[in-house]
Amino acid sequence: MFNLFKNNPATSYTNVSAAEFKQLQEDKNALVLDVRTAGEVAGGKIKEARNIDMLSGSFDKQLQELDKSKTYLLYCRNGNRSAQAASKMASMGFDKVYNLKGGIASWPYEQTR
Repeated sequence: MFNLFKNNPATSYTNVSAAEFKQLQEDKNALVLDVRTAGEVAGGKIKEARNIDMLSGSFDKQLQELDKSKTYLLYCRNGNRSAQAASKMASMGFDKVYNLKGGIASWPYEQTR
């Protein structure tokens, strides 16, 4: 089976565990993006995460305004939407994109409200 993400570096991102995600957060060049809805975020989020709702009509525009030289750590509830968002970002030319495998549901660390 052809794997688009593995064979085409222009559209690749990396899935990481919660421990790897937490370690990547220590990079001062890294930004955490929560791609859930505002209602989901109200229930708790990863510290210092910026919310950019993937389901909003302005999602693509908000992505275009981001600095492509930064490292982006994405998550959602279970990892599906953030994987789609990570793929989109990679196809837009973002080089350092990481997706939290299992989403915030797999996050054993502290969350903020």
